[in-house]
Amino acid sequence: MKKVVVGMSGGVDSSVAALLLKEAGYHVIGITLKLSSIEACSSDIQVCCSPQDVKDAKKVATYLGIEHYTIDWEDLFKEKVIRPFLEGYKKGLTPNPCSICNREVKTGKLAKYAKVVFGADFFATGHYIRKVDYKGYPLLARGKDPKKDQSYFMALVEPDIIPILLFPLGEKTKEEVRRIAAEHNLPVSSKKDSFEICFTAGKTPGEYIRQVNAFDVKEGDIITTSGKKVGKHTGLVDYTIGQRRGIGVSLGKPVYVIDKDVNKNQIIVGSKDELLTDTAKAKNFNFHLPINLWEGNLYVQGRYKQKPIKIKDFSYKDGILTVQFEEPQLKFAPGQILAVYKDDILLGGGEII
Repeated sequence: MKKVVVGMSGGVDSSVAALLLKEAGYHVIGITLKLSSIEACSSDIQVCCSPQDVKDAKKVATYLGIEHYTIDWEDLFKEKVIRPFLEGYKKGLTPNPCSICNREVKTGKLAKYAKVVFGADFFATGHYIRKVDYKGYPLLARGKDPKKDQSYFMALVEPDIIPILLFPLGEKTKEEVRRIAAEHNLPVSSKKDSFEICFTAGKTPGEYIRQVNAFDVKEGDIITTSGKKVGKHTGLVDYTIGQRRGIGVSLGKPVYVIDKDVNKNQIIVGSKDELLTDTAKAKNFNFHLPINLWEGNLYVQGRYKQKPIKIKDFSYKDGILTVQFEEPQLKFAPGQILAVYKDDILLGGGEII
Protein backbone atom coordinates (compact mmCIF):
# COMPACT_ATOMS: atom_id res chain seq x y z
CA MET A 1 0.00 0.00 0.00
CA LYS A 2 1.42 3.37 -1.05
CA LYS A 3 1.82 5.93 1.72
CA VAL A 4 0.70 9.51 1.12
CA VAL A 5 1.00 12.46 3.47
CA VAL A 6 -1.75 15.04 3.01
CA GLY A 7 -1.27 18.66 3.98
CA MET A 8 -4.50 19.25 5.90
CA SER A 9 -5.30 22.92 6.49
CA GLY A 10 -8.55 22.26 8.29
CA GLY A 11 -10.55 23.45 5.28
CA VAL A 12 -12.96 21.70 2.93
CA ASP A 13 -10.53 21.18 0.04
CA SER A 14 -7.73 19.41 1.88
CA SER A 15 -10.26 17.39 3.89
CA VAL A 16 -11.89 16.08 0.72
CA ALA A 17 -8.44 15.39 -0.74
CA ALA A 18 -7.66 13.17 2.26
CA LEU A 19 -11.04 11.46 1.94
CA LEU A 20 -10.57 10.70 -1.77
CA LEU A 21 -7.07 9.30 -1.24
CA LYS A 22 -8.29 7.03 1.55
CA GLU A 23 -11.11 5.79 -0.68
CA ALA A 24 -8.53 5.16 -3.42
CA GLY A 25 -6.69 2.74 -1.13
CA TYR A 26 -3.71 4.81 0.02
CA HIS A 27 -2.26 4.72 3.51
CA VAL A 28 -3.12 8.31 4.38
CA ILE A 29 -1.38 10.43 7.01
CA GLY A 30 -2.54 13.96 7.71
CA ILE A 31 -0.16 16.76 8.65
CA THR A 32 -1.32 20.20 9.71
CA LEU A 33 0.97 23.19 9.99
CA LYS A 34 0.46 25.73 12.73
CA LEU A 35 1.62 28.94 11.13
CA SER A 36 -0.36 31.53 13.06
CA SER A 37 -1.31 32.25 16.65
CA ILE A 38 -4.35 34.27 15.63
CA GLU A 39 -7.42 32.70 17.23
CA ALA A 40 -10.18 34.94 15.94
CA CYS A 41 -12.24 33.58 13.07
CA SER A 42 -15.42 35.60 12.80
CA SER A 43 -18.15 34.95 10.29
CA ASP A 44 -16.37 37.36 7.96
CA ILE A 45 -12.73 36.45 8.58
CA GLN A 46 -11.17 33.03 8.07
CA VAL A 47 -7.48 32.83 8.98
CA CYS A 48 -5.57 29.96 7.41
CA CYS A 49 -3.35 27.69 9.55
CA SER A 50 -4.62 29.15 12.82
CA PRO A 51 -5.11 27.19 16.07
CA GLN A 52 -8.77 26.73 15.07
CA ASP A 53 -7.70 25.21 11.75
CA VAL A 54 -5.47 22.77 13.61
CA LYS A 55 -8.48 21.67 15.67
CA ASP A 56 -10.64 21.32 12.56
CA ALA A 57 -8.01 19.25 10.76
CA LYS A 58 -7.65 16.95 13.78
CA LYS A 59 -11.42 16.56 13.90
CA VAL A 60 -11.56 15.56 10.22
CA ALA A 61 -8.64 13.13 10.59
CA THR A 62 -10.38 11.45 13.53
CA TYR A 63 -13.60 11.28 11.53
CA LEU A 64 -11.76 9.66 8.60
CA GLY A 65 -9.82 7.32 10.88
CA ILE A 66 -6.37 8.41 9.68
CA GLU A 67 -3.18 9.32 11.51
CA HIS A 68 -2.71 13.01 12.11
CA TYR A 69 0.20 15.16 13.24
CA THR A 70 0.59 18.87 13.90
CA ILE A 71 3.84 20.72 13.22
CA ASP A 72 4.52 24.17 14.60
CA TRP A 73 6.32 26.03 11.82
CA GLU A 74 5.25 29.50 12.90
CA ASP A 75 8.83 30.72 13.26
CA LEU A 76 9.76 29.28 9.86
CA PHE A 77 6.72 30.96 8.33
CA LYS A 78 7.69 34.31 9.81
CA GLU A 79 11.25 33.98 8.50
CA LYS A 80 10.56 32.60 5.02
CA VAL A 81 7.25 34.26 4.16
CA ILE A 82 6.28 37.21 6.37
CA ARG A 83 9.74 38.79 6.61
CA PRO A 84 10.31 38.82 2.80
CA PHE A 85 6.76 40.15 2.38
CA LEU A 86 7.50 43.11 4.66
CA GLU A 87 10.93 43.71 3.13
CA GLY A 88 9.40 43.70 -0.34
CA TYR A 89 6.84 46.35 0.53
CA LYS A 90 9.54 48.44 2.17
CA LYS A 91 11.37 48.41 -1.19
CA GLY A 92 8.24 49.51 -3.02
CA LEU A 93 7.46 46.05 -4.46
CA THR A 94 4.22 44.07 -4.50
CA PRO A 95 5.28 40.64 -3.19
CA ASN A 96 3.38 37.41 -3.69
CA PRO A 97 3.66 35.58 -0.34
CA CYS A 98 1.47 32.62 -1.38
CA SER A 99 3.95 31.59 -4.09
CA ILE A 100 6.87 31.91 -1.67
CA CYS A 101 4.99 29.93 0.96
CA ASN A 102 4.30 27.06 -1.42
CA ARG A 103 8.01 26.76 -2.13
CA GLU A 104 9.45 27.42 1.32
CA VAL A 105 6.80 26.00 3.64
CA LYS A 106 3.42 24.48 2.70
CA THR A 107 4.23 22.41 -0.38
CA GLY A 108 7.94 22.30 -1.18
CA LYS A 109 9.43 21.94 2.30
CA LEU A 110 6.53 19.88 3.65
CA ALA A 111 6.77 17.43 0.75
CA LYS A 112 10.45 16.87 1.48
CA TYR A 113 9.69 16.54 5.20
CA ALA A 114 6.99 13.95 4.48
CA LYS A 115 9.35 11.88 2.39
CA VAL A 116 12.24 11.94 4.88
CA VAL A 117 10.41 11.77 8.21
CA PHE A 118 7.40 9.61 7.28
CA GLY A 119 8.84 7.66 4.35
CA ALA A 120 5.95 8.86 2.22
CA ASP A 121 5.69 7.84 -1.42
CA PHE A 122 3.63 10.93 -2.19
CA PHE A 123 2.62 14.28 -0.76
CA ALA A 124 -0.86 15.61 -1.53
CA THR A 125 -2.70 18.90 -1.12
CA GLY A 126 -6.18 20.22 -1.79
CA HIS A 127 -5.05 22.59 -4.53
CA TYR A 128 -7.03 22.70 -7.78
CA ILE A 129 -4.12 21.64 -9.99
CA ARG A 130 -3.52 18.77 -12.39
CA LYS A 131 -0.34 16.80 -13.05
CA VAL A 132 0.67 15.89 -16.58
CA ASP A 133 3.54 14.28 -18.42
CA TYR A 134 5.07 16.52 -21.09
CA LYS A 135 8.10 15.51 -23.13
CA GLY A 136 8.95 13.01 -20.42
CA TYR A 137 8.79 15.60 -17.62
CA PRO A 138 6.22 15.52 -14.81
CA LEU A 139 4.67 18.99 -14.83
CA LEU A 140 1.81 20.88 -13.24
CA ALA A 141 -1.17 22.15 -15.20
CA ARG A 142 -4.26 24.24 -14.62
CA GLY A 143 -7.08 22.63 -12.69
CA LYS A 144 -10.34 21.70 -14.38
CA ASP A 145 -12.21 24.46 -12.55
CA PRO A 146 -11.03 27.76 -14.11
CA LYS A 147 -12.48 29.73 -11.21
CA LYS A 148 -10.35 27.81 -8.70
CA ASP A 149 -7.18 26.99 -10.67
CA GLN A 150 -4.22 27.50 -8.31
CA SER A 151 -1.32 26.47 -10.53
CA TYR A 152 -0.01 30.05 -10.58
CA PHE A 153 0.96 29.73 -6.91
CA MET A 154 3.13 26.70 -7.70
CA ALA A 155 5.39 28.46 -10.20
CA LEU A 156 8.28 28.66 -7.70
CA VAL A 157 8.03 25.09 -6.40
CA GLU A 158 11.26 23.23 -7.09
CA PRO A 159 10.89 20.78 -9.99
CA ASP A 160 12.49 17.87 -8.14
CA ILE A 161 9.47 17.48 -5.84
CA ILE A 162 6.84 17.49 -8.60
CA PRO A 163 7.09 13.69 -9.15
CA ILE A 164 5.83 13.00 -5.62
CA LEU A 165 3.00 15.55 -5.61
CA LEU A 166 -0.64 14.48 -5.84
CA PHE A 167 -3.64 16.75 -6.39
CA PRO A 168 -6.87 14.76 -5.93
CA LEU A 169 -9.04 17.80 -6.71
CA GLY A 170 -7.40 18.69 -10.01
CA GLU A 171 -10.19 17.24 -12.13
CA LYS A 172 -13.00 18.54 -9.93
CA THR A 173 -14.89 21.79 -9.52
CA LYS A 174 -15.41 23.56 -6.22
CA GLU A 175 -19.11 22.69 -6.37
CA GLU A 176 -18.28 18.99 -6.73
CA VAL A 177 -15.89 19.17 -3.77
CA ARG A 178 -18.49 20.89 -1.60
CA ARG A 179 -21.01 18.22 -2.57
CA ILE A 180 -18.61 15.39 -1.69
CA ALA A 181 -17.90 16.98 1.68
CA ALA A 182 -21.63 17.28 2.42
CA GLU A 183 -22.44 13.75 1.24
CA HIS A 184 -19.77 12.33 3.56
CA ASN A 185 -20.79 14.58 6.44
CA LEU A 186 -17.28 15.94 6.89
CA PRO A 187 -17.10 18.15 10.01
CA VAL A 188 -15.90 21.12 7.91
CA SER A 189 -18.31 20.72 4.99
CA SER A 190 -19.82 24.19 5.48
CA LYS A 191 -16.59 26.00 6.41
CA LYS A 192 -15.77 29.15 4.44
CA ASP A 193 -12.68 29.49 2.27
CA SER A 194 -9.64 31.24 3.74
CA PHE A 195 -8.20 34.52 2.50
CA GLU A 196 -5.64 34.63 -0.30
CA ILE A 197 -3.03 36.21 2.00
CA CYS A 198 -3.76 34.25 5.13
CA PHE A 199 -1.65 36.06 7.71
CA THR A 200 -3.16 39.49 7.07
CA ALA A 201 -6.58 38.16 8.15
CA GLY A 202 -8.50 40.16 5.57
CA LYS A 203 -6.56 43.38 6.06
CA THR A 204 -4.93 45.17 3.15
CA PRO A 205 -1.12 44.94 3.04
CA GLY A 206 -0.95 48.57 4.17
CA GLU A 207 -3.24 47.95 7.13
CA TYR A 208 -1.25 44.89 8.14
CA ILE A 209 2.09 46.66 7.86
CA ARG A 210 0.82 49.46 10.07
CA GLN A 211 -0.67 47.01 12.55
CA VAL A 212 2.62 45.15 13.08
CA ASN A 213 4.59 48.40 12.87
CA ALA A 214 6.99 46.81 10.41
CA PHE A 215 8.42 50.13 9.28
CA ASP A 216 7.49 53.80 9.14
CA VAL A 217 4.80 54.47 6.55
CA LYS A 218 4.83 58.10 5.47
CA GLU A 219 2.55 60.21 3.34
CA GLY A 220 4.07 61.74 0.23
CA ASP A 221 3.48 63.41 -3.10
CA ILE A 222 1.64 62.06 -6.09
CA ILE A 223 3.17 63.39 -9.28
CA THR A 224 2.51 62.94 -12.98
CA THR A 225 5.05 61.46 -15.37
CA SER A 226 5.93 65.04 -16.33
CA GLY A 227 6.77 65.85 -12.70
CA LYS A 228 3.70 67.88 -11.77
CA LYS A 229 2.45 67.46 -8.20
CA VAL A 230 -1.25 66.53 -8.27
CA GLY A 231 -1.99 65.17 -4.79
CA LYS A 232 -0.85 63.36 -1.65
CA HIS A 233 -0.63 59.62 -1.09
CA THR A 234 -1.25 57.81 2.20
CA GLY A 235 1.88 55.66 1.97
CA LEU A 236 3.61 53.68 -0.80
CA VAL A 237 2.37 50.42 0.72
CA ASP A 238 -1.21 51.35 -0.19
CA TYR A 239 -0.55 51.39 -3.94
CA THR A 240 0.62 49.01 -6.63
CA ILE A 241 1.70 49.41 -10.24
CA GLY A 242 -1.30 49.39 -12.57
CA GLN A 243 -3.75 50.47 -9.87
CA ARG A 244 -6.61 52.65 -11.08
CA ARG A 245 -9.10 52.93 -8.24
CA GLY A 246 -8.54 54.51 -4.86
CA ILE A 247 -5.65 56.74 -5.90
CA GLY A 248 -7.45 59.89 -4.81
CA VAL A 249 -6.51 61.97 -7.84
CA SER A 250 -8.87 63.36 -10.46
CA LEU A 251 -7.36 64.65 -13.71
CA GLY A 252 -10.45 64.52 -15.89
CA LYS A 253 -9.47 61.13 -17.31
CA PRO A 254 -8.65 57.66 -15.91
CA VAL A 255 -5.46 57.77 -13.83
CA TYR A 256 -3.14 54.81 -13.20
CA VAL A 257 -0.18 54.21 -10.93
CA ILE A 258 2.76 54.09 -13.32
CA ASP A 259 5.60 53.72 -10.83
CA LYS A 260 6.71 54.20 -7.22
CA ASP A 261 9.84 56.10 -6.22
CA VAL A 262 10.96 54.77 -2.83
CA ASN A 263 13.84 57.22 -2.44
CA LYS A 264 11.62 60.26 -2.97
CA ASN A 265 8.53 58.62 -1.42
CA GLN A 266 6.49 59.49 -4.49
CA ILE A 267 3.72 57.85 -6.48
CA ILE A 268 3.95 58.50 -10.23
CA VAL A 269 0.64 58.49 -12.08
CA GLY A 270 -0.33 58.78 -15.71
CA SER A 271 -2.62 57.59 -18.46
CA LYS A 272 -3.27 54.02 -19.50
CA ASP A 273 -1.11 54.49 -22.57
CA GLU A 274 1.83 55.39 -20.34
CA LEU A 275 1.40 52.08 -18.52
CA LEU A 276 1.57 49.97 -21.68
CA THR A 277 4.65 47.86 -22.40
CA ASP A 278 5.75 45.24 -24.92
CA THR A 279 7.81 43.17 -22.49
CA ALA A 280 8.06 41.75 -18.99
CA LYS A 281 11.17 40.58 -17.15
CA ALA A 282 11.70 38.15 -14.29
CA LYS A 283 14.70 37.19 -12.17
CA ASN A 284 15.50 34.02 -10.23
CA PHE A 285 13.45 32.03 -12.71
CA ASN A 286 12.49 28.53 -11.60
CA PHE A 287 12.34 26.20 -14.60
CA HIS A 288 9.94 23.25 -14.36
CA LEU A 289 10.80 22.48 -18.00
CA PRO A 290 14.20 23.34 -19.53
CA ILE A 291 13.90 26.46 -21.64
CA ASN A 292 15.27 24.74 -24.73
CA LEU A 293 12.06 22.65 -24.76
CA TRP A 294 9.73 25.66 -24.68
CA GLU A 295 7.66 25.87 -27.85
CA GLY A 296 4.16 26.33 -29.20
CA ASN A 297 1.44 28.45 -27.64
CA LEU A 298 3.13 30.23 -24.74
CA TYR A 299 1.32 32.43 -22.26
CA VAL A 300 2.21 34.36 -19.12
CA GLN A 301 0.42 35.54 -16.00
CA GLY A 302 1.63 38.41 -13.84
CA ARG A 303 -0.85 37.92 -11.01
CA TYR A 304 -3.35 35.36 -9.74
CA LYS A 305 -6.53 35.05 -11.85
CA GLN A 306 -5.15 37.32 -14.55
CA LYS A 307 -6.29 36.32 -18.01
CA PRO A 308 -3.33 34.52 -19.67
CA ILE A 309 -1.40 36.76 -22.06
CA LYS A 310 0.08 35.27 -25.20
CA ILE A 311 3.75 35.95 -25.92
CA LYS A 312 5.50 35.88 -29.27
CA ASP A 313 9.09 35.50 -28.13
CA PHE A 314 11.30 35.04 -25.08
CA SER A 315 14.97 35.13 -24.15
CA TYR A 316 17.07 34.21 -21.14
CA LYS A 317 20.31 36.06 -20.51
CA ASP A 318 22.38 36.80 -17.40
CA GLY A 319 19.75 35.17 -15.20
CA ILE A 320 16.89 37.32 -16.53
CA LEU A 321 13.93 35.94 -18.49
CA THR A 322 12.42 38.45 -20.93
CA VAL A 323 9.11 37.80 -22.64
CA GLN A 324 7.65 39.79 -25.53
CA PHE A 325 3.90 40.19 -25.74
CA GLU A 326 1.99 39.77 -28.99
CA GLU A 327 0.22 43.04 -28.13
CA PRO A 328 1.12 45.79 -25.65
CA GLN A 329 -0.06 45.09 -22.10
CA LEU A 330 -0.38 46.99 -18.85
CA LYS A 331 2.89 46.85 -16.93
CA PHE A 332 3.11 44.08 -14.32
CA ALA A 333 3.82 44.95 -10.70
CA PRO A 334 7.46 44.28 -9.67
CA GLY A 335 7.64 41.69 -6.92
CA GLN A 336 4.76 39.64 -8.28
CA ILE A 337 5.39 36.29 -9.97
CA LEU A 338 5.69 35.86 -13.72
CA ALA A 339 4.33 32.38 -14.47
CA VAL A 340 4.87 30.92 -17.95
CA TYR A 341 2.53 28.36 -19.48
CA LYS A 342 2.36 26.28 -22.63
CA ASP A 343 -1.39 26.22 -23.11
CA ASP A 344 -2.47 24.98 -19.65
CA ILE A 345 0.89 23.49 -18.62
CA LEU A 346 3.02 25.42 -16.14
CA LEU A 347 6.63 25.79 -17.31
CA GLY A 348 7.96 27.75 -14.34
CA GLY A 349 8.08 31.20 -12.80
CA GLY A 350 10.22 34.00 -11.44
CA GLU A 351 10.02 37.38 -9.69
CA ILE A 352 8.93 40.26 -11.88
CA ILE A 353 11.43 43.15 -12.05
